[in-house]
Amino acid sequence: MKIKIENVTSSAPTRRVDSHSHIKDLGLGADGCALPEASGFVGQLGAREGVGILQDLIKLKKFAGRAILLAGPPGTGKTALAIALSRQLGTNIPFSHLVGSEVYSSEVKKTEVIMEHFRRAIGLRIRESKEVYEGEVTALKPIESENPLEGYDRTIKAVECTLTTLKGSKSLRLDASIYEQMQKEKVRIGDVIYIETSSGAVKRVGRSEKYAQTYDLEAEVFVPIPKDAVHKKKDVVQDISLHDLDIANARPQGGQDILSMMGALGKQTKTEITDKLRAEIDKVVNKYIDSGVAELIPGVLFVDEVHMLDIECFSYLNRALESALAPIVIFATNRGRCQIRGTDIVSPHGLPVDLLDRMLIVRTVPYGREDIRKIIKIRAHIESIRIEEEAVDALAEIGESASLRYAVQLLAPSMELAKADLDEDTVDEAVVDKDNVLEAKELFLDVRTSAQFASDSSAGYLK
Repeated sequence: MKIKIENVTSSAPTRRVDSHSHIKDLGLGADGCALPEASGFVGQLGAREGVGILQDLIKLKKFAGRAILLAGPPGTGKTALAIALSRQLGTNIPFSHLVGSEVYSSEVKKTEVIMEHFRRAIGLRIRESKEVYEGEVTALKPIESENPLEGYDRTIKAVECTLTTLKGSKSLRLDASIYEQMQKEKVRIGDVIYIETSSGAVKRVGRSEKYAQTYDLEAEVFVPIPKDAVHKKKDVVQDISLHDLDIANARPQGGQDILSMMGALGKQTKTEITDKLRAEIDKVVNKYIDSGVAELIPGVLFVDEVHMLDIECFSYLNRALESALAPIVIFATNRGRCQIRGTDIVSPHGLPVDLLDRMLIVRTVPYGREDIRKIIKIRAHIESIRIEEEAVDALAEIGESASLRYAVQLLAPSMELAKADLDEDTVDEAVVDKDNVLEAKELFLDVRTSAQFASDSSAGYLK
């Protein structure tokens, strides 16, 4: 079986702005000690320093195939620690996020979901010397011909493209499929591109720097015109994950007749990748690594709410962590002693003792009032909410008695209440005061108050 390893595109999802968007990194000093308030992080000094040591081990590739457990009450920054670690490691280190309940799917097996995320968290950096045509596009002319199937319609049969470097220029006549790639890359005259001769793949590098002063507000990446000849050999670096290779080499199941293809349309697109295919891919990857063409980059797999996994998943994790191609795994849980799912056994954090024995455990602690106060001010700044000091104190008190999450969630409603007291001309000058916070607290209950109300009024609820 021939395994494809070249020209595989990454399937990593793009990150959206979320409740942890203010977290930049772990907020450590040059000596590795956690700063009291830095990079959007407040408190949790011991946990941040522990994760900082883990970050150093990851960069030195001395922690692959091992696991760490972040254990602490809800709202103590466990997810924030994992996100800070991923941002501090940078985009070159693969990072995959899995919630424990995600493994329970009607489409694929639980162990398949876990292995997929394991493979997403293992990167492969491929360095190859490819023969390419590279230069600034100075002419681009599609050549049309009559479409024999459409009568009056015309179709693109080729494209004439002129690439220019500081050493000269070269005119190329390219296939229509390459022109389609150029359209997908949004290539236009003045762009610097390269075309691989072996595959015809087109890559837009950026806009020629001589156009940098033409548009002041254009969001472009400007690059210098290549100095070498148009036709040359170029070192190309490509970062992909093992899961990308699995997907690229997966073969569709079923026949090639029309009935089989129609039947495939009605089925779910997510299919399991066989262990045999993964073994073949691993063999090719190891050959690339041994020959110096590729470099293995162990990444990070973050498994949140790990207590939601069952005994079958934990048994599989024990084996997966011993694999030669295993990432660094960070587990997180907010449970104390609870039952292991799928058994009658009560264990610390709801995990089997033999799996716990493989982990380094980092404890997170509840935030004090002063830390909550700092976090609220940071979130108010991120959300562009102006707030009085008395209102901050009130929210800090609420956060200490109820929860940090509840206090932070009251910020936006309090701002809307502050705006409601103003007319349209002055609404942009709204400032949250203590009365707005207390009014929002009356409108929106915290968990404890709601639970107490439900207990006191249980006769009025359906059973």
